[in-house]
Amino acid sequence: MADTNPVAEHEDIEEAIQYAKKYLEDILSFFGLNTDVHATTEDQEVIELDIPSTHLNGFLIGQHGDTVRSLQFIVSNALKNNNYRYTRVNVDVAEYKKQRADRLAETASDWVKKVQESGEPMDLNPMNAADRRTVHKVAADAGIKSESVGEGRDRHIVLKPAE
Repeated sequence: MADTNPVAEHEDIEEAIQYAKKYLEDILSFFGLNTDVHATTEDQEVIELDIPSTHLNGFLIGQHGDTVRSLQFIVSNALKNNNYRYTRVNVDVAEYKKQRADRLAETASDWVKKVQESGEPMDLNPMNAADRRTVHKVAADAGIKSESVGEGRDRHIVLKPAE
């Protein structure tokens, strides 16, 4: 039986990458920033969009990364609204997120050591999904259990010693 969906889904990751790259460059041009966004995908699931360092870094990152996360949300929704199969997007400005993840991974290693030494579980402060993924990875690599608990802005990780 023929597909009755009148709107075909875009299947090609390269097509999605090009659309996302152009869409983000168009948004940036509204702020007077005409720059070439570097677009790739590492795992064929997440489109990586890297904005090079400019005089607008602070503005584009925003307080606590709020603006860069908003840009990510807008580009992801544009892909969804245009029926792209690939809609997970990671936007980074001047490697802000990468450096933040590296710093968090170092701190998470310290938390993991404390849990291993004390044998006691540790509740961490609430954090966004990207930060939780970083901490889960560090915990898994160290062989201890980690679990996300709570809802919304209160969602946090509990680190537990391995049994």
